[in-house]
Amino acid sequence: MRIGVLALQGDFDAHRRRLEELGAEVALVKKSEQLDEIDGLVIPGGESSTFLKLLGDQGFEKLKEFVRLKPTLGTCAGAILLAAEVENPKQVGLGAIDIDIRRNAYGRQIDSSIREGKLRSAGRGDSPLEMVFIRAPKIERVGPGVEVIATEGKDPVAVRQGKAMAATFHPELSEDTRVHRAFLEMVRVGDGK
Repeated sequence: MRIGVLALQGDFDAHRRRLEELGAEVALVKKSEQLDEIDGLVIPGGESSTFLKLLGDQGFEKLKEFVRLKPTLGTCAGAILLAAEVENPKQVGLGAIDIDIRRNAYGRQIDSSIREGKLRSAGRGDSPLEMVFIRAPKIERVGPGVEVIATEGKDPVAVRQGKAMAATFHPELSEDTRVHRAFLEMVRVGDGK
């Protein structure tokens, strides 16, 4: 199983370390051609509009094709890119998950925080999950085919639809490995609920 981490900006190295710690072979993806060589992809945090500029039109289209075919996890800015609708300001998304998302909804960098949310486990109920929010986006609407897999208060903060998962927080900055484990399991079974 070879997992790519989009390495254009953001703390892609924290995702690389976490995935390797969990036994995955990791490739840092800097060119769109590398998408052909991986089984799953993590789109890290950073600045979503900068990702769009760095990808360019051709890279964006290649990424859009990838997220429809293979498992993808987007965190923070990556979640913004996976969304169907993006606000504050309006921005194009990959449309992989039927959610509306608002950029920087929790405030500026100085408003970053660590909170305790709940991770939903099939058949086991909710369990506590440490969540690191840095200039985080907020999921404003969840479409009918989207599964909410984590909440913070009443807000959905991690969702899944088909082969795509998105988290508005940074699971790579917490000691808890369950979000990355769930993603690797999705890649392993080739799941596309």
